Amino acid sequence: MLFFDGMLYNGPMLSKTGDISRLWFFKYKLHHFPFWGLLFFLWAVAVYNSFGTAFDTLFLSPKGLQYLFIVVIHTLAVYFSLYVLIPRLLDKGKVFKFVVSVIAWILLVSLVLVLSYFVSSKIIGKPIDYYSYFHNGQSLVNFFTTRALPSAMGAIVLGLSIKLTKTHLQSQKRQLILEKEKLETELRFLKHQFNPHFLFNTINSIFFMIKKEPDQASDSLAKFSGLLRYLLYESNENLIPLAKELQYLENFIALEKLRKNSNFVLTTHFDHPGKESLLIAPFVLMTFIENAFKHVSTHKTGKNWIALKLGFKGENVLIFELSNSRSKVGKLSKETVEPGGIGLENVRRRLQLIYPGNHSLEIEDLAEIFSVKLQLTLRVDDKDLVQNKLQNTFKKEVI
Repeated sequence: MLFFDGMLYNGPMLSKTGDISRLWFFKYKLHHFPFWGLLFFLWAVAVYNSFGTAFDTLFLSPKGLQYLFIVVIHTLAVYFSLYVLIPRLLDKGKVFKFVVSVIAWILLVSLVLVLSYFVSSKIIGKPIDYYSYFHNGQSLVNFFTTRALPSAMGAIVLGLSIKLTKTHLQSQKRQLILEKEKLETELRFLKHQFNPHFLFNTINSIFFMIKKEPDQASDSLAKFSGLLRYLLYESNENLIPLAKELQYLENFIALEKLRKNSNFVLTTHFDHPGKESLLIAPFVLMTFIENAFKHVSTHKTGKNWIALKLGFKGENVLIFELSNSRSKVGKLSKETVEPGGIGLENVRRRLQLIYPGNHSLEIEDLAEIFSVKLQLTLRVDDKDLVQNKLQNTFKKEVI
């Protein structure tokens, strides 16, 4: 329990988030007074070139009253600039009026500083030349232009600079948060958009397969069950292990092959040794494979084919190449903008959001061949990497 200003305070001094603005000392901006007090004390130390002399002059002599006046006047001047001029003029876009008002305010504060010396000398019963600034008959105009005006200008400009910088940083932080929330919302929307699209095509594939090969229906449903399990439970993360994604692709390909006839040829080449520590966004590769099966040619005499190659360049740059035969009717790129062809546009956007600057996508839509080449820089799973290093170290020590 603590007592603040005669009131009982029962609870933590800070909120759980560390927000100190709820304390009355910060709520009413009283922390400005010690800030300016310390600043002007350090200035006095620099002027006197001695901490002890500055301390004795400002706290143990009559000049301490003028020091108090200086701190209060500058603090109130900065208060007015920050909490009156900025909200009423600058925040409302009245830049010219704000600049003129700041200049006029600096001049007025400078005049008040000059008058404060006369007031303090009157209170302590000392002549005005008690203050070193007025020795040798120094004129008030000279004191105003060389002492009071630079002091007021420096304090107000410094206060405005700190405030505007803080406001700018807070605005940037809010903007980053808003952009992040926007991207996360858009990613969730794209993912939900993709899932029904995928389910529709997969169920449609099973439908054709059941009519064509009833004996293989149970095997197909088992594979589809595994796909659904992956879709609903294992792919909810933004990034998943590459091994899971590739296993999912192999299951999907096996399911699609069941409903193809004898003149369909599928060639696959997966070269990914020792890449278990890599992570990938779910369904990025899947869209292209699904698209290939959906739009592969259906020649009755000629060959219908899909060729898939997956490998790596360096440690974590995935090379994905996919091509398929297609009929000479229309162009596939035209279909992608239609409601039924949302897959490719979806994956383009996901790549832009998840891998900005870390991917290259080349799509070639010819009369008889449609091909895709994707290079993707994957993230390394730090946990697996550390675990592998520890295991290798342990093996070396045992040997």
